[in-house]
Amino acid sequence: MAADGGSSSLQLPCVFSPKSRQFLALCAQDGRLRIWNTDSKTLHQEYVPSAHLSATCTCIAWGPCRTVKEGPQRKKRKSEAVQVEEKADLLAMGTAAGTVLIYSTAKGALHCTLDGGHSGGVNCVEWHSEESLLYSGSDDTNIVEWDLQTGKTRSKWKADRAAVTSLCVSPDGKLLLSAGHVIKMWDLDTKEVYRKFTGHSTAVTTLRFATTRPPDSNGLYFLSGAAHDRLLSVWQVRGDGKDKNSVVSFTLTDEPRHIDLVTSNSKEEAVRLAVVCKDGQLHLFEHFLNGPCKKPLSPSCTVQMSDTKVSPMPIPLLAAALGADTRTVMLAYGNHLQPVMEKVEINTAERHVCLTRDVQTTLSLSMETTVSKVKTPIVNAKSKVLVPGLPGHQAPLKGTSQGSEKRKKDTDTKEMSIAERLGEIDLSTVSEKGASKGTASLQTDNFAVLLVQGLESNDANILNKVFQTRKEMVIKKTVARLPLPAVLPLVEELTKRLQGHPFMAVLMVRWLKAVLMHHTSYLASLPDLVTQLGVLYHMIESRVKMFHKLTKLHGKLYLLMTQMATTDSSNMVSDVDHTAKLVYEDESSDEDEASGDEGLPDEDSDHWEEDEAMEDDDQEEQEDEDPDNRTESKANGEEDMEHENESEEE
Repeated sequence: MAADGGSSSLQLPCVFSPKSRQFLALCAQDGRLRIWNTDSKTLHQEYVPSAHLSATCTCIAWGPCRTVKEGPQRKKRKSEAVQVEEKADLLAMGTAAGTVLIYSTAKGALHCTLDGGHSGGVNCVEWHSEESLLYSGSDDTNIVEWDLQTGKTRSKWKADRAAVTSLCVSPDGKLLLSAGHVIKMWDLDTKEVYRKFTGHSTAVTTLRFATTRPPDSNGLYFLSGAAHDRLLSVWQVRGDGKDKNSVVSFTLTDEPRHIDLVTSNSKEEAVRLAVVCKDGQLHLFEHFLNGPCKKPLSPSCTVQMSDTKVSPMPIPLLAAALGADTRTVMLAYGNHLQPVMEKVEINTAERHVCLTRDVQTTLSLSMETTVSKVKTPIVNAKSKVLVPGLPGHQAPLKGTSQGSEKRKKDTDTKEMSIAERLGEIDLSTVSEKGASKGTASLQTDNFAVLLVQGLESNDANILNKVFQTRKEMVIKKTVARLPLPAVLPLVEELTKRLQGHPFMAVLMVRWLKAVLMHHTSYLASLPDLVTQLGVLYHMIESRVKMFHKLTKLHGKLYLLMTQMATTDSSNMVSDVDHTAKLVYEDESSDEDEASGDEGLPDEDSDHWEEDEAMEDDDQEEQEDEDPDNRTESKANGEEDMEHENESEEE
């Protein structure tokens, strides 16, 4: 299986040996190659590359099985003398440093190293089915053809603009598929492009031929899977060259990690397919490849695994291999450091199958039978190992004064009380400013002691008292002073409590954060870390999945509430009472006229003398100009006087 260059650090290679499925080869997080025997369920071989930390293994490919009947051909190869009948021997490993390691399972040692071909990390390796040739694709966009007899490059050509992430040789050995994002089919004789296909929007991680028919017969099909893509695409190699798009697609629950198939030799024979996804599920397909199919095909059967606890947790599947029988499947599940191999019969008539297994028991049995150089002493369950000092307490005992020592010598027979013992322990490792040097300040070290005692005795009251603290500094110092053997029990206890009430989970997250900050290096050195933290990881992942849905629900509810509030406020504004609270009515028009006449002299009362003088001058001028006007003015003056008299009487 080809590894994606972008996610090769997360995707660990895991491949069954061809035909007999006798061995399972995988590289774990520690960079070591382990080969497990599927028959005896034990570790067959372990190989540590010289640069297993700097140049990690990115991909694994088994060489073709060789039998005794191939005697004349075996003389041409150097590595054939040590091979066993009907067993896969050579194993190719691509590394991040650009080299390819050839490992021999028959010798149990490295056969040869192929270097000098790539300047970038190797993403995929593929064996030629007949000749002693090996092909490798790299981040440097090149494909290299290696000659295993000489250990040198036979040919090298640029395959794509982007990194080459997957390769596959056709069953007849004449064509080679390569893919970055675009899928190309090469003629191995001329090293020229024979066909070009659309490909995927992301890096292609898997290429497999589904049929063994010649390409000119319109019956040659192959399938491809890509990172972050939940569809497996099937492509048809047509004689007319009109084959750029896929003809069939298979639906998955997550991106494919491991694919095994039984090829079809004729149109009447169906292709059987087993796909292990990133989420740990196995999907089984069976389909007759005969032209395009518009609708994506669903799996005929989906297999999941879980443990036997009260609240079952899923067990991830690592790889699957189809047997000769349609119901028999070889499964590898658990973790990469200690996988569990099992041959099971699956009822394919059911759409969903869930298998329950006790992984802890299986792991403990396989550990006893594996080849290990480390011998652990057999300790009786009733025996107890005593260590000097308090458990989890590393503070030194403070020496008392000479006078007290003399007193001790005198009273050796007298036993010290608990209060005196606690008084002699120096807890003031971090003294505050201003505090006297002689006084011992109780710091968070007593929390570490209580926490270790609670974990050893499994006392819920002690643990509740410790875990209820909310101070970040107290939590950090307590975790920092915790002894290493108590770290893993603390993580298990935190995992149990995280599954409870959300209020308790808020407190437990703070403790978990402190543990990961202080003790990550110790946890990374544990061989069974994946099994210990698997429950925690799956629980966090499931809660994060729900968070997105809850956020959507919260947004919709908030939108509804705001709309309800705005409609209520608009209804309140529309219900305003339009009746007047106060009505003012004016008086009659006669009173208005009268009041208006009374007001006239008041307005000009301040300047009446000046007005009269101005009026006299005007009258004199008018009399001089026109004597008739004078008589009119007199009449007007008399009328005015009469009006004034009337108003006064009123």
